[in-house]
Formats: sequence, structure tokens, C-alpha cells
Amino acid sequence: MSESGRGLGNTGVRAALAAAVLFGASAPLAKLLLGDVSPWLLAGLLYVGSGLGLGLWRLVRRTPRVRLARPEVPWLLGAVVAGGVAGPVLLMFGLAAMPASGASLLLNAEGVLTAVIAWVVFHEPAGRRVVAGMLAILAGAVVIAVPTGQAQVDSVWPAVAVVGACACWALDNNLTRKVALSDATWLAAVKGAVAGPTNLVLALALGAHLPSAATTAGALALGFVAYGLSLALFIVGLRHVGTARAGAYFSVAPFFGAVLALALGDPLTWQLAVAGTLMASGVWLHLTERHGHEHTHAAVTHEHWHTHGDGHHAHEHPEPVAPGVRHRHVHTHTATTHAHDHYPDAHHRHDH
Repeated sequence: MSESGRGLGNTGVRAALAAAVLFGASAPLAKLLLGDVSPWLLAGLLYVGSGLGLGLWRLVRRTPRVRLARPEVPWLLGAVVAGGVAGPVLLMFGLAAMPASGASLLLNAEGVLTAVIAWVVFHEPAGRRVVAGMLAILAGAVVIAVPTGQAQVDSVWPAVAVVGACACWALDNNLTRKVALSDATWLAAVKGAVAGPTNLVLALALGAHLPSAATTAGALALGFVAYGLSLALFIVGLRHVGTARAGAYFSVAPFFGAVLALALGDPLTWQLAVAGTLMASGVWLHLTERHGHEHTHAAVTHEHWHTHGDGHHAHEHPEPVAPGVRHRHVHTHTATTHAHDHYPDAHHRHDH
């Protein structure tokens, strides 16, 4: 990996792993709230907390207004509908008719489906090390999900619904990558603003009741951190390392959740040790990947945060900008053909 590519890649790796830490921590913390609120209503409150929290975050920081390019609007709408509406609805139907143990195991399909869609539909490149690493991380997630007893699925249709939810979220991940150069906090806020009310309406329609003010406040705060900030970091990961790799890193979330549960008093199990080994080996395989060849960048004009000196941003400015200074404006990339090691990031979506 070139120095510029290595730097960007490490940024994406750190962001995706941080997203997994925050999201993984949400499970044991949310469990503390479940005594006062139904699971589905809690999911709605978490999403609402994500949207509201990020909205306030942007307001306080006076973040510039996002202007999504017209060709990117369908990608965002598709991601919101798939991940914020269809996914939760399908999961609800599945959970209503099958044991939680079986659903937990099936939810690991999201990582596989994310990678499959990225590779087959969007032609994201993947070598043997990437595939092996993804499978190792997925195997670790499965080990964590398997309960001490035997997971059971009594009917095929609830299982199909849960896998369908995973497919929706996998599609969401791939569609979000198409707009990943946009402000990550804005994208995450939009998704929370849709998914939150959707889940709340569904839960209330099924007879759920709002919990106490303290529980509601705790759920909103947890949603802001574990769903909002986590999603924003995941989008940064998509931007820098591509969909399949970011999805694989995010699949380590169950491990971090299990570690936090251990700190809160749960017993140490063989599953945690095995899963940690598998996931660590998978991440290592990804970090030691090398992918480079001659490729062509088509001319494009767009806007996103960037620095100069990374090998892809050498355009002129009315005022000089020092290398390494992060800034944002509309800029044009001229057509370029060169060779270097790289990830399938937002600037390397060429065919192979």
C-alpha cells in the first residue's frame, strides 16, 4: 500500500472498528433498559436518539448545509428505505415468530450479504486474503451468537424474514457507499430521522407503551452514541476502505459487546476466546492485504473533505493550502492513469 493509500486505509479501518465498538456496546447497555420498555419500542427510541442527537450536534457545531448532488439522491433514498424502513419491518415479523437465539445467529448474515452485493453487483475487488479475512470475522461473530443451548428455528418463514432484513441492511450499506463522500453526520442523521419514527409507530401500533422519562432519556442518549456516532464512523469507513471491508470490520461488534458484558459481570466463555482469535486473524488478513495495479481515474467534479499530498488532490486554489490541511470545496479531478497500492475507496471504483 502506498503511503497515501496506507494512511487513508488506516483511517477507514480505525473508523469501522470504532463503529463496531460503539454499536457492540449497545447490546449489553440496552439490555439494562429492557425491563421498562419493549424491545421494538427501544429500537425506535435508539434510532430517534441517533437522529436527534446528530441533528443537535450539527446545529451546535454550525455544520455547513449539505447539498447532495441530484444523481446521488436516489442512492440515499434507496438506502433509507432499505435500511430504515424495510429492514426493521422484516426483522419485526421474524422476531415475533421465532426464538431470539435463532434470530441472533441469522443476523450474522448481514456481513456476508454486504460483501456478496459489493462483489457481485457493484464489482468491488476482493482477493483471497480479503475473502478469508471476512470469513474468519464472520465465523467469530457466529461463535459469539451461538447460545449455550441449541439455537432453534421452528418455521422457515420467520427465518426468511430475518435474512430478508439482513439483505435490506446489506443493500443499505452498499447504497450508502455511493454517497459516502457526503457529510457522514448528516447521512446518519437522515437515516435516524426516518428509522426512528418508523420503529416507534410500528411498536406503538402493536401495543407497546412509552417508558418512564428516565428510561426514555437513557435510550435516546444510548442511541446517539451507539447508533448515531457509530453509523457516522461506519460511513467514514465505507469512504476509505470500501463496503465489503468496512462491513467485515463492523462484524466484530458482537465481540466488543461480549467483552463489555463480561466487564458487567457475565462469565468468561470459550466462545469469547475462540471468537476473539478468529476476529483478530481476520482483521490481520485485511490489514496485511496488498492491492495495486495501473488504473485510470475518469475526470470528475465533486465536493468533499480532503487534504493535499495524498496523490489524488493536487488541484489549484486561489489561496495556497498546505499539504495535510483538511478542507472542503468543489474541486475537479482531471483524468489520470497511474499505478499504486490502494483500497476500493471512494476514489478507486474502477473495474478489474
